[in-house]
Amino acid sequence: MAQTQLGKTIQGGWWALVIRGLLAVSVGLLILARPMESVAAFALVIALWALMQGIVTMVHSFELRRIAEHWWLMLLSGIISAGFGIAALYYYPGLSLAYAVVWTAWWLILGGIAGISIATMERRAGLSWGWTMTWGIFGILAAVFAFASPPVTLAALLALISTFAIVTGVVLLASAYRLRTIRDAIV
Repeated sequence: MAQTQLGKTIQGGWWALVIRGLLAVSVGLLILARPMESVAAFALVIALWALMQGIVTMVHSFELRRIAEHWWLMLLSGIISAGFGIAALYYYPGLSLAYAVVWTAWWLILGGIAGISIATMERRAGLSWGWTMTWGIFGILAAVFAFASPPVTLAALLALISTFAIVTGVVLLASAYRLRTIRDAIV
């Protein structure tokens, strides 16, 4: 009885992994095959995500106003997010793509500064610090390049998303195969 129930549970998990894996690989390959359409879709996802996030955050802030003294900060955050989403849809695709480039560049700058700071602390502590410093400097240089060349930054972001989707899909399909093998051994 337990083996039958376990087999049914594994069967349910197996097909879900296969579908998710095939979808992820398909999305990754689609991004590689249709890069310009992917950039437009990326801009739309950013705008819609910001709008929906803002709406959900605003609603949630009203739910929290009885128990959270600073609920209005959450409301303000939601208004800003929804406002950006509306503006990004109105100025589609420019504002969303500019946001993606600026966000990436700032992330690289802050990561680079953190790396250099950590390398300095490692050096003071007598630890190996060279690679940490190198990656910190590399992060800042990459940020400068990201600001200077937005099209290349967008291409790199889409390449990362595509690669992540394909690798994730392959891992999910391998997991589905492994799960199916386990199920066959149990049943």
